[in-house]
Amino acid sequence: MSKSAAAERLPTFAELYLAIEALPPGLTGEILEPGLIRTMARPGAAHRFATRGIPRSLGGDDAVEGGAWWLEQEAEVRLLGDRLVVPDLAGWRLTAEETRPPACIADNPIERRPDWCCEVLSPSTEAIDRETKVPLYARAGVEWIWLVDPRTRRIEVLRTAGAEARPIEIVVGDARRAIPPFESELDTSRWWLPTP
Repeated sequence: MSKSAAAERLPTFAELYLAIEALPPGLTGEILEPGLIRTMARPGAAHRFATRGIPRSLGGDDAVEGGAWWLEQEAEVRLLGDRLVVPDLAGWRLTAEETRPPACIADNPIERRPDWCCEVLSPSTEAIDRETKVPLYARAGVEWIWLVDPRTRRIEVLRTAGAEARPIEIVVGDARRAIPPFESELDTSRWWLPTP
């Protein structure tokens, strides 16, 4: 192999994953593009508050409570062979035969594609969430994607069709209703950091 060919070789998924495992505490790593690691620090208060509130509202759909979905927070998920994502929240619709938790949850990273991914937007992550992660989720076949913005109290619901994420609806402010793909009534007022 020539020097230029060796210099152009991208690191493998395994090499990149080893580098992610070696990151210092407080940093999370993702592989959103071939050969590159993207790191991010811990999120701010509004982001953390929303990320706690959303799964609490989904209790009726959560398999732990007898529902049909297995929900995970900040799980490492391998998509499209060489990508690693850490969605703020992810969900897998369980089949009638599956145990709770499903067997795939024992893997790290999880190699089963989620049926739902949720990204809670913050000023430092919004562009990457919208421009890189949403198209990646759609190409990987994640059927449902939520973008939750705690600053504007807005939930964008997207559904994948033909490897493209298309907006289905927008929910703004405090709402008490089901939001697809879930069936339980959600109380979005529990997602927003109280205003002083």
